[in-house]
Amino acid sequence: MPLLTIVITLIVVGVLLWLINSFIPMDRKIKSILNVVVLIVVVIWLLNVFGVIGSMSNIHIGGL
Repeated sequence: MPLLTIVITLIVVGVLLWLINSFIPMDRKIKSILNVVVLIVVVIWLLNVFGVIGSMSNIHIGGL
């Protein structure tokens, strides 16, 4: 995936999250949960894009 696509996707996600936080009336706790969920999803997506998650499937912990 080209770096420009990754940057554009991150900008779009950031702008959408900012719009939701600024203009949609919600309780502060719900906004915090939404922000954390979006952050976790974006971090997992980035790890997958850069191939970190795929290479971790070969790691075995313990004797199993």
